Amino acid sequence: MGLTAGVLAIDAGNSKTDVAVIAHDGTVLGTARGEGFRPPAVGLDRAMSTLTATVTRALATAGTPTVSHVSACLANADLPVEEEQLTAALTDCGWGSTVEVRNDTFAILRAGVTEPRGVAVVCGAGINCVGMRPDGRTARFPAIGRISGDWGGGWALAEEALWHAARAEDGRGAPTALASALPAHFGLPDMPALIEALHLERVAQVRRHELTPVLFATAAEGDGVARAIVDRQAEEIVTMAVVALRRLELLNEETPVLLGGGVLAARHAVLLDGIDDVLGERAPKAVARVVSVRPVLGAGLLGLDRVRAPAAARDRLREQYEG
Repeated sequence: MGLTAGVLAIDAGNSKTDVAVIAHDGTVLGTARGEGFRPPAVGLDRAMSTLTATVTRALATAGTPTVSHVSACLANADLPVEEEQLTAALTDCGWGSTVEVRNDTFAILRAGVTEPRGVAVVCGAGINCVGMRPDGRTARFPAIGRISGDWGGGWALAEEALWHAARAEDGRGAPTALASALPAHFGLPDMPALIEALHLERVAQVRRHELTPVLFATAAEGDGVARAIVDRQAEEIVTMAVVALRRLELLNEETPVLLGGGVLAARHAVLLDGIDDVLGERAPKAVARVVSVRPVLGAGLLGLDRVRAPAAARDRLREQYEG
């Protein structure tokens, strides 16, 4: 007799989606990878259609049409009302008897800890932070941009670098090597040429994210303006983590602070060192580390937690992703 499917784990980010079908004993029965999940950009119906295609492939590989529980960690599930809407949408799909939807930051957090206890900060295109305790208490932020008090992430860093470089070029701001490094990345001679190219979309707007690594490289070379931007990002990451730790009454306990998302996963030393320094001052017992394992592991572990799978099942699942 084959293994029965217990959990459908979904980690759906803005750029890609990973799905895993997991047996009750933690064995991965089938997987699939698909496009990102972006309801605000493409509409819920189209986003669900794309997600359904990926889930269908994973279920087919596993040889089962349904599971006991769906554990979905989804980008853009930022507000309770959005979680309710997405829970209803996934329930209508009939993939599992029960469905739990969380923001995708929870997947990174759970992937990085052996029990559901700690704080995670994601710094990718944007920034977000969540925390959780084994008793079910959580801490989180709306994380929908500047209107909810957020600052940072790859897009904001690129914008900040451009702002300072433009002002350095025309004399409104302090001199910075960014004024030459940013246009050079696109093969352009100076900031006026880059400003024109971006404004007229000869350089596509989406390519602005390419300037974030240039910012970090310039900061690592000792440029003061670039370093100040990176230091601000480190400060913001730690601020979010400390608030979450305080809300969960973990500030005075040794607690993991997991770091994920493209900006943090790139392991820029100037940023990680800044985080360690500021975190050491504000939360000396917190232990920061970058999570490199695929976050769908975290969605799977949350699912196994929900169905009360034994510890051996969680260990087996982790072994399959950590190698």
